[in-house]
Amino acid sequence: MKRISMMLSIGLILAGLSTQAEVKLPSVFQSNMVLQRGMKAPVWGWAAPGEKVSVEFNGVTVNTVATSKGDWKTAVVTGKAGGPFTFSVSGKSASGEKTNQISLDNVMVGDVWICSGQSNMEMGIGVANNPKEEIAAANYPGIRLIRVPNTAAETPRTDFTGDWKVCSPETIGAGGWGGFSAAGYFFGRELYKKYNVPIGLIMTCWGGTPAESWTSLAMLKSEPDLAVMLGRIPQTDASGKPAKSWDSWTPTGLYNGMIAPLLPYGIKGAIWYQGESNAGRAFQYRKLMPAMITNWRKAWGQGNFSFFMVQLANFTDRNNEPVDSDWAELREAQNMTLSLPKTGIACIIDIGDAKDIHPKNKQEVGRRLAISAMNVAYGDKTVEGFCPMYKSMTVKGSSIVLTFSHAIGGLKVSDERKPTGFAVAGEDKKFHWADAKIVGSTVVVSNTDVPIPVAVRYGWSNNPDVNVTSKEGLPLSPFRTDIWPGVTVNNK
Repeated sequence: MKRISMMLSIGLILAGLSTQAEVKLPSVFQSNMVLQRGMKAPVWGWAAPGEKVSVEFNGVTVNTVATSKGDWKTAVVTGKAGGPFTFSVSGKSASGEKTNQISLDNVMVGDVWICSGQSNMEMGIGVANNPKEEIAAANYPGIRLIRVPNTAAETPRTDFTGDWKVCSPETIGAGGWGGFSAAGYFFGRELYKKYNVPIGLIMTCWGGTPAESWTSLAMLKSEPDLAVMLGRIPQTDASGKPAKSWDSWTPTGLYNGMIAPLLPYGIKGAIWYQGESNAGRAFQYRKLMPAMITNWRKAWGQGNFSFFMVQLANFTDRNNEPVDSDWAELREAQNMTLSLPKTGIACIIDIGDAKDIHPKNKQEVGRRLAISAMNVAYGDKTVEGFCPMYKSMTVKGSSIVLTFSHAIGGLKVSDERKPTGFAVAGEDKKFHWADAKIVGSTVVVSNTDVPIPVAVRYGWSNNPDVNVTSKEGLPLSPFRTDIWPGVTVNNK
């Protein structure tokens, strides 16, 4: 009996050693995946320490050796867009014996995009406009989808549970809140139709989350204005355990659980639909959003990849008089982030819903993100990828003349009214609705109650009544010319 027990124990030990020796890949590498074209795409995984690992893709094999910790990393040259390809990884022990082989099929080469943020990115195609028609028409074998499950973690994770799916009516509407991200899908669909290259969409988003949750501990520590957030991270008790569990609002928690496992998978760029949860701290967001983007770019190690944001939509009841607004300040902070290279913004101040923080017209959201990507990421300067934005002002008597970027063809109104949404103030900082007139690509504003104007605001409320657009129909982004302290300046 003892002999049998001993043999069973030895067998279990050998089985354990065999399992440990198997070469493994993280979940982001699977059949149906998209590898980023035109680069040395990183490939990594685990094996027994010292194990020889071979990666074969498109007829070329690269070799590496697992470290003493049992991890390995290499890269494959992806070349031009195309597919399907096969992709395999195999291992050999130090003595040369083959351990195992992983074979992936239906692999495409194209452009990979991260789709991240909070609930408006998480909102699925099944709850956007025209859900039945959109789901039925979602037959795009060249578009591939993968979703990272909601995970808040104390330390950076190395893997997640998820599967690459071929985009179809069955896969696009499955799971979660109405299926795959509507904004992400409509963005990817626009690019696929325009460039006819495979598109990989990685959905990693969580409703109601602040941007600091998506930012690493090291980055928050490095910025004095952001380090104050570290006080919200659960501290360990006397037994070495966190005093409370990590959740979606814990700073760094979603970076650890939902971004770190993707690093450094080859990508074209990222789209970001978030801000509502940081509106009360909009002044702080001026530092936080650029820090998060810089953090991601450094962590991915692929330079300044393209990053496109969705500006906060119009929401809640309208105000009869000019007011201060934390949402307006958050939009301002989002625009300030454009100082970073290869960034863009989709202004949607005209397609929100006063009664619903989740506007359903995600088709237009995706389109506006896509045209920004066409202009910036793909270098297509025939596409105007930006909404008009405030550039400068000049006081002329009792009027102020405003100039704008991205308004070369002139401005117009979207309805039959005169330009609305402008307010003007004098030194007393009291704003009055302004009479506004479009003159080519400028706007002249005035109010008889403000004989000496010093500042102008446009669309400066949660849900402004605005109607000025570019010749392409893109809305003029809300702005202010003053730098007077706002309602969020002291909020941490």
